[in-house]
Amino acid sequence: LALVYSGNSLGHYLLEVWERRWLRQAFGRYLSPAVVEDIITHPERLKLGGEEVEGTVLFADLAGFTGLSEAMSPPDLILLLNEYFSPLTQIILAHRGTLDKFIGDAIMAFWGAPLPLPDHATRACQAALEMQAAMAALQPCWQSRGLPWLTARLGLHTGPLIAGNVGSRERFNYTVLGDTVNLASRLEGVNKLYGTGILCSE
Repeated sequence: LALVYSGNSLGHYLLEVWERRWLRQAFGRYLSPAVVEDIITHPERLKLGGEEVEGTVLFADLAGFTGLSEAMSPPDLILLLNEYFSPLTQIILAHRGTLDKFIGDAIMAFWGAPLPLPDHATRACQAALEMQAAMAALQPCWQSRGLPWLTARLGLHTGPLIAGNVGSRERFNYTVLGDTVNLASRLEGVNKLYGTGILCSE
């Protein structure tokens, strides 16, 4: 009986260790360490698979990047992107946002999943303002290397989202889908018409 009890306890412990490791690997690339630890501490608050949530989506894009990239060498281009992505990513994670993906020079992030955030819209707007401030701080370094003044265009929209793991068995991505995502992306693009840096819906 003692051996059976010990074996059962060991099995539960190893399963718990495996689940914690899986959660860290699954979400460590997208979330701040504090949010990951919150998920691990309270896994019952996390619903894997697709679920409908209320959240805020942010898209950020470098203005004029396509033309600029054609005139830059690959090492210089990678250096520029890393300098651009690093502070903006840190700001998103600091405001408990989820980093979805990099699309060329664009960043997609969202708030409200995998854990609910009652103030997701406020956090996203605060992150957007800090991201623009970070862009301004990067300009002296870039201009010292002969680069033009680079601006970021940001679009934000709040609404219903479908959040979950999308992909195949071999490779998947935790992301959000729906009209809210599409509208946030379109608002980012409309900045070009209005000459603005941030556009958010009502």
